[in-house]
Amino acid sequence: MHTHEARLDALRKQLVKQGLDGFVIPISDEHMSEYVGAYAQRLEWLTGFGGSAGTAVVLANEAAIFVDGRYTLQVRDQVDGALWSYQSVPQSSVAAWLGEHAPEGATIGYDAWLHAKGWADGVADALKLRGATLRPVAANPVDAVWADQPAPSLAPAVPHADEHAGKTATAKRADVAQWLVDQGLDAAVITALDSVAWLLNIRGADVDRTPVALSFVIAHADGTADLFIAPEKVTPDLVAHLGNAVRVCPRDAFVPALEALKGLKVAVDPERAVAAIFHALTGAGAQIVPLTDPVVLPKAVKNPAEQAGHRAAQARDGAAVSRFLRWIAVEAPKGGVTELSAADRLQAFRAEGGLLKDLSFDTISGAGPNGAVVHYRVTEETSRTLEPNSVYLVDSGGQYVDGTTDITRTVWVGPDAAPAQVKDRFTRVLKGHIALACAVFPKGTAGSQLDSFARQFLWVAGLDYAHGTGHGVGSFLSVHEGPQRIAKAAGGQAGTGQALMPGMILSNEPGYYKTGEYGIRIENLVLVEQREIVGGEGEFYGFETLTFVPIDRALIDIALLSPAERQWLDSYHAQTHALLAPQLVGDDLTWLDAMCAPLPV
Repeated sequence: MHTHEARLDALRKQLVKQGLDGFVIPISDEHMSEYVGAYAQRLEWLTGFGGSAGTAVVLANEAAIFVDGRYTLQVRDQVDGALWSYQSVPQSSVAAWLGEHAPEGATIGYDAWLHAKGWADGVADALKLRGATLRPVAANPVDAVWADQPAPSLAPAVPHADEHAGKTATAKRADVAQWLVDQGLDAAVITALDSVAWLLNIRGADVDRTPVALSFVIAHADGTADLFIAPEKVTPDLVAHLGNAVRVCPRDAFVPALEALKGLKVAVDPERAVAAIFHALTGAGAQIVPLTDPVVLPKAVKNPAEQAGHRAAQARDGAAVSRFLRWIAVEAPKGGVTELSAADRLQAFRAEGGLLKDLSFDTISGAGPNGAVVHYRVTEETSRTLEPNSVYLVDSGGQYVDGTTDITRTVWVGPDAAPAQVKDRFTRVLKGHIALACAVFPKGTAGSQLDSFARQFLWVAGLDYAHGTGHGVGSFLSVHEGPQRIAKAAGGQAGTGQALMPGMILSNEPGYYKTGEYGIRIENLVLVEQREIVGGEGEFYGFETLTFVPIDRALIDIALLSPAERQWLDSYHAQTHALLAPQLVGDDLTWLDAMCAPLPV
């Protein structure tokens, strides 16, 4: 079972045993998480694909793997084209492909604990046209043939202190209860891991890079809640923290508890809850009301304690990243630094303070052409040396108990001056970053309405970038958090229509990517804040910048900056110096002094 061919063959034999003509394998877990635990990495085990989004379909005589444009190159590197056909999303889809390829009258299996109900309904409709059916399986056939599949993590769930949370779990549960009463509902099923963590003020270590604990919650209109979690993860500390109003139940009691909601009105989020939850409730005779998880919006709006914690996390993170950038400036031109050794060194700088809990995602350490791969993940096979006179892009973040960080810096590795075209592109990206940082907008404005602020200087040169400009960020939680984002509204992407509200944290990260040569991205996190405008009418908002690390002046074409942009950059660097200088000494401080000096006139 060492080769992917053997694994695919074993799965096909298992499908025959289970009476299936095909099976669908996503990257997902029971909570529809973006990042999943090792036990749920079924697609990677079966195919070799290591990206964060993708789906495979296996039939008796053919198989296909579906990925979006971020992974077009990666899937061809990692997945054997003799075994799998490559399919591009959204041009193709699992439903469309099965509608053409499933045998007449076939039974296609899927694991209802890993897919949304809407997805299952769409695939079932496509199969009907061929007289075929989609059937939920009692047991996942991949698990049956994956002999050394890791078990789900049994790491303990731990209390998240009120001083960091800024609001007690009792108060949060009371808010959800009031929402249920207002909606005329009896209960809400909370399935997203970061929603459970935020609602109960608990954290965990069950998913790499995201401090959550594998669990479900049913919240009731009387303010009580049921937490479903493996007993091995429950400590006396946790029980004491949760208090009497939260009943702690074994995870395998979750389906019986759903079935016990017979006759009640229950809120379930179709975007975040898997099909199996809908099946259990419908089968038991509960009345399902499809509504957005009531925790999502309050979680996104950070309270004063979360805001203060984030600023503290940013200050220490900025010092670590600055020390790293000085190290790059000294070591990289010598030719001995690789993408992997750079990522390891950056993690070491972050860890030195003793407060780093984890990275917030795998560091994107992209030298030269690898920097042009937007979601690049460095491996032993792909790691390049940072060559003299090249562009290096590093996108990274840390998880601290008081905040989650995410920052991208693009630097020029000398010793010679950067070429004019690279400086032009970098300066256009910088101008867009500044335009978004300075945006002022009325209450009710959605992120999609601000997206072009960051693109305008690229657009006039006939350039653009193929990713969103900003995503929400959690508070010692997921580095990608909704419902807000800043992106083009086209394609109906989730979150672009959500109005930006004071207290929300977002990234500001325009970029430019020249395939085969280099990538540029400048990313800071920003906080939506209220703006008092003299003579203004109505409520207006702007952004407070939260991330402070020098921006590489070796890549700036100063002639392209307006006086206002120069003033912004000088002011940003003065703030950066004031925040970081007390944390740095010696050569690091000397470097900071130079990097934060005003631009030459």
